[in-house]
Amino acid sequence: MVEIHITDIIPLIGIPDPPNGRRNYNIPCPCCDNGPREKHLNINLSKDVFCCPRCHFSGGVFDLYAFYTGTDRVGVREVLMERLGLKDSGPQYEGSKKKREKRTITRPILQDIELPLTDIDTRHETYSAFLSKLSLASDHRQNLLSRGFSEEEIQIKGYKTMPVAGFSAIAKQLQSEGFYLGGVPGFYHTADGSWTLTQEKRGILVPARTPDGKIQGIQVRRDNVKKGKFRWLSSVGKPDGCKAETWTHIVGNPTPTVLLTEGPMKADIIHYITGQTVIAVPGVNSLNHLQDILNHVRAHGTTKIMTCFDMDYLKNPHVKDGYHNLAAMLAKSEFAYGTYIWDPQYKGLDDYVWHCRQEGTL
Repeated sequence: MVEIHITDIIPLIGIPDPPNGRRNYNIPCPCCDNGPREKHLNINLSKDVFCCPRCHFSGGVFDLYAFYTGTDRVGVREVLMERLGLKDSGPQYEGSKKKREKRTITRPILQDIELPLTDIDTRHETYSAFLSKLSLASDHRQNLLSRGFSEEEIQIKGYKTMPVAGFSAIAKQLQSEGFYLGGVPGFYHTADGSWTLTQEKRGILVPARTPDGKIQGIQVRRDNVKKGKFRWLSSVGKPDGCKAETWTHIVGNPTPTVLLTEGPMKADIIHYITGQTVIAVPGVNSLNHLQDILNHVRAHGTTKIMTCFDMDYLKNPHVKDGYHNLAAMLAKSEFAYGTYIWDPQYKGLDDYVWHCRQEGTL
């Protein structure tokens, strides 16, 4: 049987083509978006499905065609076969091998597909409500105080302890209060169709924020691990889950010179102790969202970026390679740039400035 792909019907219904040959992309949702800049409808060409995490408009190839053309869903296949000039045919033979036309089977929307990331305002509202329902364990509070934070600053930053139980109860409460969970990394559907939160190792939850203070995503600083201490709260691979991205965090208003370091927590500490504006990438090899922040600070008067990654970058070849890529990005963006060097017995600039503050030299 000849099967029909979403790629076959794109020119027939007038939706945008995938950018740069991508197999998964977003377009304005015809049911809930109010303008071309809003793009909540995810088109998945690999699975031949579509889904809007906000209004739940979803389906397969025939559903998409029926909606955009007003065709009766029952007769869509026959209409498309005629419009595309296709006809069903039985097996064909070549020598002794039986061959069928190679077309992926079109199937309806499935519960195990990954939802596209929802908008920043929705993520911020949901994450803020989520954090407000949690507390900060005493050992985590003491850890943050020992790094240079004050009690007041800990509260302002919104740091909390990752729960180890009650995941479904938290999700249910958020949903009952009207917060949207679809397309918010960390949340997904259980087998019975209810929302829950991904189970992550106990640790400190660290919000990563936009220039206007909105929470883009949340990192977990996991307890008692040596490798992979920081992980993004994510529900990738879960039913109706959503993957986290490697967001860039910024704290403080743009100034002529801005510091660039690794990790939201480190940036928050440096800013709190020194007052300097700090940008934080998840790692020197994770620069996907850095350009947007660089554009923002440049538009607000920043002319120089000073990098201040952990001192071990001098010995780590992978970090050094990432630093060269970063330097190329800064040069292309027309920033003057340099690197801070400090006493190597203090691994991070956050450790060093806290030491200087305690010694009264800062």
